[in-house]
Amino acid sequence: MGASYILAHDMGTGGNKVVLYNNEGKLLGKSFHPYKTFYPQSRWAEQRPLDWWQAIVDGTQKVLGEVQIDKSKIAAISFSGHGMGNVPVDEKGNLLRDTSMVWFDSRSTGQAEKVIDKIGLDKWYKITGCAFEPAFFTGFKLMWVKENEPQLFNKTHVFLATKDYIVMRLTGKFCTDYSDMSFTGLFDINTREFSSDLLELAGIPREKFPSVYPSTHVAGELLPGPAQELDLPPGIPVVLGGEDVPCTAAGAGVVSEGRIYAYIGTSGWVSVASPQPLISEGVRIPNIIHVVPGMYTPQMGVYSAGSTYQWVQDNICHQEVAASKSLDIDPFNLMELEAATSPVGANNLLFLSTFAGGGTIHENNPDLKGGYVGIGPTHTRADLVRAAMEGVSLDLGLLVHEFKRLGIEAPEVRLVGGGGKSRLWRQILADVFDSRVIMTNIGQEAAALGAAMIGGVGVGLWKDFTVVDELTRMVSVSEPRPEKVAIYAQMLPIFKDAVAQISGVCSRLATVE
Repeated sequence: MGASYILAHDMGTGGNKVVLYNNEGKLLGKSFHPYKTFYPQSRWAEQRPLDWWQAIVDGTQKVLGEVQIDKSKIAAISFSGHGMGNVPVDEKGNLLRDTSMVWFDSRSTGQAEKVIDKIGLDKWYKITGCAFEPAFFTGFKLMWVKENEPQLFNKTHVFLATKDYIVMRLTGKFCTDYSDMSFTGLFDINTREFSSDLLELAGIPREKFPSVYPSTHVAGELLPGPAQELDLPPGIPVVLGGEDVPCTAAGAGVVSEGRIYAYIGTSGWVSVASPQPLISEGVRIPNIIHVVPGMYTPQMGVYSAGSTYQWVQDNICHQEVAASKSLDIDPFNLMELEAATSPVGANNLLFLSTFAGGGTIHENNPDLKGGYVGIGPTHTRADLVRAAMEGVSLDLGLLVHEFKRLGIEAPEVRLVGGGGKSRLWRQILADVFDSRVIMTNIGQEAAALGAAMIGGVGVGLWKDFTVVDELTRMVSVSEPRPEKVAIYAQMLPIFKDAVAQISGVCSRLATVE
């Protein structure tokens, strides 16, 4: 019997999830190891690449210590990684900076404006497909480094994406994939090459980025040194992998045209699979090169989703948290029971879940925050909790309905991420989306499964990405209820208008010292 296992890593913003699959797609083991984010200044956010590496090592050892397999039968190691990474290394792969900016670091606003003002926002969008807060994108972060840390910039051989730093540690190879380069702000998604015009405007030499390959490219073999650290045999093929948004799409089953999914994690997004970029003249839809060959995954996001619901638990639901400890259950289960006693619309209470600057539908404003609107003395904790569920759902609903406006039929939306565990939340989403909401058995492992599929396809263990339909099964279907759909249809434009109204107020608040 040949190699039959895939070891995959989902390097999320909060930590690394290690999963072990067999060649039949059965999840044999998993482990999660967190790492810290540091906030040295306002709008700065950094992580330590060595913390990523330690999470890779610890997670690998834990999973393989708990699941007894013949390690020589591991067919591939592959990755999903949080995007917009920019790890500076020298010619030997040595780190040149202890910390590296992560995706939501927005210190490079000024650098982004310099480029976009020269080329024009519309032209930049049509070339790159980029439509998030411009300061998030890797190329502008590199401009900031060049202007503020010139010695570091000049010493850097290449800047590596999150997963690519780990791939380099494993193989000694400097390489990246198309999906990660979609997040540089300097890459032409139509030609799948860097735009010479944008590189020139940014003042970034092409050689500061590594060579670009498909996500399924075998970067190299596991070297003896890292193999010893991981307690693995050397020589295992290491497959590049992809950025976590298209990896999640693959794991959610969105691998062919017309399929659509919604994700609720720390942030949230809605994404489809398309054979070409979806360039909109109205709302600018971000377009990412898919990990599936020849495909794109247009995606609209919200910068905060599950994180706002976590805030509600931490600050409003002390009673549920205390009770959950004595009952030894998840406090979110008790929050769901509480929320279920509040009616649809939470007694006319609106929760703006825009804690981290909004998202695709809203005006880009890093100072934008959230809030409760319409709160009064008659509102209860149940209303507060339900409104939080509905607020995240309405924000995502704006995205689903924008895709529908552009011709995506979306009779059903696949749901992945932590929010999918709640039956009540799934029903709210179905009513807000006016679409059937489907949850498979993948749940929170979508990105990890996507990474595993990349590895399996990359080494020929699986034929192509349609294998996802054999690897997953449906576990829940929530049908939209027409009378509830009508209520949420009234609330959607109110939610959008409320966010627009508080945006300027938040900017003014940010100036108060």
